[in-house]
Amino acid sequence: MRLSSYVALVAAVLALSLAGCKDDKSATLPKPVEPTADSVAHFCGMAVLDHPGPKGEIFLKGRTEPVWFASARDTIAFTKLPEEPKEIAAIYVTDMGKAEGWLKPEPGGWVEAHAAWFVLESEYDGGMGGREAVPFAKQEDAARFIARFGGRLAQLADIPEDYVLGPDPDPAQQAAAPGHGGHDHAHHMP
Repeated sequence: MRLSSYVALVAAVLALSLAGCKDDKSATLPKPVEPTADSVAHFCGMAVLDHPGPKGEIFLKGRTEPVWFASARDTIAFTKLPEEPKEIAAIYVTDMGKAEGWLKPEPGGWVEAHAAWFVLESEYDGGMGGREAVPFAKQEDAARFIARFGGRLAQLADIPEDYVLGPDPDPAQQAAAPGHGGHDHAHHMP
């Protein structure tokens, strides 16, 4: 066998091997699941479905059930806290671009968090009443949301740690801000 044929054969085997690894990774990525009445939020210990707005779920390697979160912000915070597990297989958040309303986003609207566009500092509060990182699968949906409700765009890696781990704004100031302080966000999402 000539050297050039041998190099071509090795390159072909390597390319197929790498393609197989890529396929194996996507095949082993857990699929998002819908929360049930028994799904309890990791940080607050309350039922996930009792909270408005986007939710989150994290699959840890070696576990079949997700860790649930009452907000997208809490989901992101979990990934940044040093005491929480780091063996993460997948992170999903609610795609609010598919939601008809803020109070109870419809089932099936999940987006992998690394592919999502997040709106920070909008008028919308999270499931526990604090600031939220509102997730969207499509950048154009996030831009429409910003045009209506304010905020700024970020991807997962760009969300500042203090945004998800820092204290919420002073409740008195927050209540005076548009969209906060008990406003009912039952209207349709953009």
